Amino acid sequence: MRTVPKLILDDVRAIMDAAEQKARDIGVDMAISVTDESGNLLMFHRMDNARITSIDVSINKAFTAAASRRSTRVYAEVAKPGGSAFGIHVSNQSRFMIVPGGLPIFVDKEIVGGIGCSSGTPEQDEIVAQAGIDKLLAYLTL
Repeated sequence: MRTVPKLILDDVRAIMDAAEQKARDIGVDMAISVTDESGNLLMFHRMDNARITSIDVSINKAFTAAASRRSTRVYAEVAKPGGSAFGIHVSNQSRFMIVPGGLPIFVDKEIVGGIGCSSGTPEQDEIVAQAGIDKLLAYLTL
């Protein structure tokens, strides 16, 4: 049997706080979601001016990143017609997101969750998601 790391509430709060702060720093209110390693929602926050349509998008980006163990940007490339993952966006009750902004969260090479951000450009969504991950990794080394 092996022991694997799991996110706890304090970890998720650190991720969320850092992501929200980065969103404020770049001036874009976002919907931010954090899941466990299986893609199950642990925390969600929609900032005041984030788009309502971004709620499901952020949750599904986090699900996709955790469940597939890769960024949603990867699916944006391989899910195009003719791509190796074409059609993935209609699997799992259409929960797979094929737009950038969802990142898997790894600790010591083990998947512990996913983070999904939505309301900005794809690049802004990824920057905010990465800020959450960076905070967690810094938090764990203290």
